Amino acid sequence: MITLQTAVTFAAAIAAGLLLSIPGGKAMHSATSYTLFVVAVVHVVIAVLAWRPGGGPGGPAVSALLFLIGVSGQVALGLAHLKAFHVPMGVLLFGFTVLQCAWVWTARPVAAPVRAG
Repeated sequence: MITLQTAVTFAAAIAAGLLLSIPGGKAMHSATSYTLFVVAVVHVVIAVLAWRPGGGPGGPAVSALLFLIGVSGQVALGLAHLKAFHVPMGVLLFGFTVLQCAWVWTARPVAAPVRAG
């Protein structure tokens, strides 16, 4: 899920560049932005399900929630046409999701403790 989130975030950044450079870029940027929001919501749901009923660690759920909050703020800034805040926030979100993706792909599995007896 994090890989998909990173790819969609990258696509939204490309669409943002098109928005600034061609007249028809608004529809593409809007589509990728709302797709990113849906992906972020699904990511939170999956992370919470892996954490609570699944017994996994809570860290991924917290980072997924933080990303969703950031994307929500990003959407609000974009709808308010506040480019001075919207663009740097997009860079921050992209960096955050790349870090999450790198963490997931480089994490080593932890062996289960062995019980004596």
